[in-house]
Amino acid sequence: MKIAVCIKRVPDMEQRFKIAGSGTAVDETGLKYAMSDFDEWAVEAALQLNEKHGGGELVVISLGPDAVQETMRKALAMGADRGIQLKTDAIPFDGLAVAHALAAELKDGGYDLILLGKLAVDNASGVTGPMVAELLGLPCVSAVSRLDVEGGRGRAERALEGAVEVVEFPLPAVVTVDQGLVIQARYPALKGIMAAKKKPLEVKPAQLGEATVSVTKMELPPERAPGRILGEGAATVPELVRLLREEAKVL
Repeated sequence: MKIAVCIKRVPDMEQRFKIAGSGTAVDETGLKYAMSDFDEWAVEAALQLNEKHGGGELVVISLGPDAVQETMRKALAMGADRGIQLKTDAIPFDGLAVAHALAAELKDGGYDLILLGKLAVDNASGVTGPMVAELLGLPCVSAVSRLDVEGGRGRAERALEGAVEVVEFPLPAVVTVDQGLVIQARYPALKGIMAAKKKPLEVKPAQLGEATVSVTKMELPPERAPGRILGEGAATVPELVRLLREEAKVL
């Protein structure tokens, strides 16, 4: 199979963030970046599918400045065959603008399957995959936790609250990957890291759509008030209940 996986470079979510002077973006000074978790699982899922079916081609596609190449090289080190960078100075907040650029690249690629993460962990909008599918006129199954492909058709499972939804669809199709589809993405071995340096990585200008959604203000959540120790034992329960009702207003 020929599979495309769209990946995004995002800040490591374990860091402390600051708001930039513009008030509309995160201050990138000193931030560490990585591949979005859901995208990493999508790469692993694609590798496993091609291994199961005896080979194929896996192409990773990422939109952004040249810094995204480091993230793409990780996917290549994991086992992807080649990469395509859709170059732009900044990644728009508008998912539709991004989807237009991805769809423009994907439409003539002859892919059997297009995978994306369910969402990017930096903005968590979760709209780009379905928008890409709509622009390409392809079936879309989102938030997939199990995926099987055989004979030109796919069968996916989606976890719902208290249930599992099973969806069957023809290929080509767009699928967004949820946690659970793979247990853990593989770590690139030294051999893979060295091989990734020689794998082709093509750079093209991004054909972004018009951005109609933008960030007007960004701010950090307020600091939490310090906790209080009321005492020990059952005697403190009435006071705790009173505070939860009258101050915290959660009862």
